[in-house]
Order: sequence, then C-alpha cells, then structure tokens
Amino acid sequence: MKYHIRYNKSAGEPLRGTPDHKWRVFEDGKEYLFKNFKVNVPCHNEFAYGEWNLACEGVLVIDRETSTAVINNIP
Repeated sequence: MKYHIRYNKSAGEPLRGTPDHKWRVFEDGKEYLFKNFKVNVPCHNEFAYGEWNLACEGVLVIDRETSTAVINNIP
C-alpha cells in the first residue's frame, strides 16, 4: 500500500485532532491523524493531495497507545 505523510498545519482545530496530532497519514485518500510516525522503508518526496508529502510503500501498523503510525516492509 502507498502512504503519504504530511505535517498537520491545523492540529488542534475542530475535527483536526489535538494540538499534539502533528502528522497526517493518507492511505488511498483516507486520512489518519497521529502524534508520531516511524518509517521503516525507503521514502521519497512526492506532490499529492495538493501539497508536498513524504511518500512510501509498505504496511501501516497503528499503535493507538502512543498514537504512532509505523510503516513497515510488506511481508
């Protein structure tokens, strides 16, 4: 699966997560908000969704306890 990661400029606003939810992760157009992210695969910059993003391919693992998106290699 392909992912795009971008800074959440509207963190803390209504429906945009808490002020600590600084990262937006897009998966096929679906958006997730996280406090942290870790990318364990190669990545590159890519223009998508109207802005520049960090782009990578892998599998998203969500750590809800720490609000962290982890993108790992495809098994």
